[in-house]
Amino acid sequence: MSGFTSTLASFAASPVNTTAQARAVTSLSVLDWIAVGRAGVSEPVSVAVRDMVQEEGGAAQAHLFGGGAAPLRAAALVNGTVSHALDYDDTHFAHIGHPSVAILPAALAVSEWDDRILVDLLEAALIGMEVSIRIGLWLGRDHYQAGFHQTATAGAFGAAVAAGRVLGFDANQMQQVLGLTATRAAGLKAQFGTMGKPYNAGLTASAGIEAALLIKRGFEPNASALEGPYGFGATHQGVADTSAALDGLGEEWLFESVSHKFHACCHGLHAALEAALRLDIAEPEVAEIKVKTHPRWMSVCNQMSPTTGLGAKFSYRTVITMQALGYDTTLPSSYTEKVCADPRIRSLRDRITVEADETRTETQARLELLRRDGVRREVTHDLMAPMSLADREDRVRAKASKLIGGAEADAIWSMLRTGGRARDLAAKLAG
Repeated sequence: MSGFTSTLASFAASPVNTTAQARAVTSLSVLDWIAVGRAGVSEPVSVAVRDMVQEEGGAAQAHLFGGGAAPLRAAALVNGTVSHALDYDDTHFAHIGHPSVAILPAALAVSEWDDRILVDLLEAALIGMEVSIRIGLWLGRDHYQAGFHQTATAGAFGAAVAAGRVLGFDANQMQQVLGLTATRAAGLKAQFGTMGKPYNAGLTASAGIEAALLIKRGFEPNASALEGPYGFGATHQGVADTSAALDGLGEEWLFESVSHKFHACCHGLHAALEAALRLDIAEPEVAEIKVKTHPRWMSVCNQMSPTTGLGAKFSYRTVITMQALGYDTTLPSSYTEKVCADPRIRSLRDRITVEADETRTETQARLELLRRDGVRREVTHDLMAPMSLADREDRVRAKASKLIGGAEADAIWSMLRTGGRARDLAAKLAG
């Protein structure tokens, strides 16, 4: 067995010393995931996948967003898809993936079915999300640039590991589940901007559960299929950066630096929006605004004059204009065709320019404001800038309260902090 696969498998199966920060961030991500999932149940992609699963029927093994229950794999398919439908879930920029929507549907479904306590669920979820990030780093940017969706590819391994952790897998079984997942992990960036993107997350969670359940039943795959000449990395443009992937494993929790979304739009826009908040931009004062961002985002979220709500979520000029005019960019309902047609939006949008800046990182943006009175102001924001745990908690809980109501958000947060059983948390998906 190769060193990389066996090291990951040993980490995933062994007792771990998690940090208080990692545990707290995991709980916040669970609250965030449930809130965005419940808010996304009426999206067309959510309705399509959920209706298909409910028409098929089967054993009621795990709860679904919106109510009802389904077999484990089907529940993970629905819950992964629904929770990514709004694209409002967390992102980890080390490998540009969405950990929660890939791993939490698998971890929660198996934990509910196996009647585990919340502590077990949260630990399994953290380990699964950490593994997904580490495998994403091992695959590298070449994998992402070739067109593979890291949420779906690296995420599938994390989902399988999380399910295996709940089921009590030893290191040998973890090696096997990683090997089997190598033949199931899939997802293309070609689906971005369509229902296929959230569907990728559902497929990922479902594939992770399937691999774990088969290994539990004695299925014997090629446990080395993650690596080697015909392995997942080699066939999916991976760079096999073992040192980056394993550095600090078990001691440093990369998931601690996950970035939660506090605006209901593409994460590439968030640094600019946070910078705009610090400038306190008011529309009547603006002569012009210049946005400088990493070149990668120019082809992702720089729609110049979108006419739809979905388009607005991928437009620097539109979201900054919305914020300056008092629209709440934290609410999915703010992004509409009507907003795009607002004459005030169009007027201010024409005073904003966006430029690629090679000196910016993927998490940075710089805004330069020229006011009508001639005053110039500039500010830079980095999404990776340290945020205190207290500030992060305040913002995640405030976001959840807006999406599902303060009482529900507080009840879920209390459950996550005080403990209980996974099945009780799963019941909260119904809303």
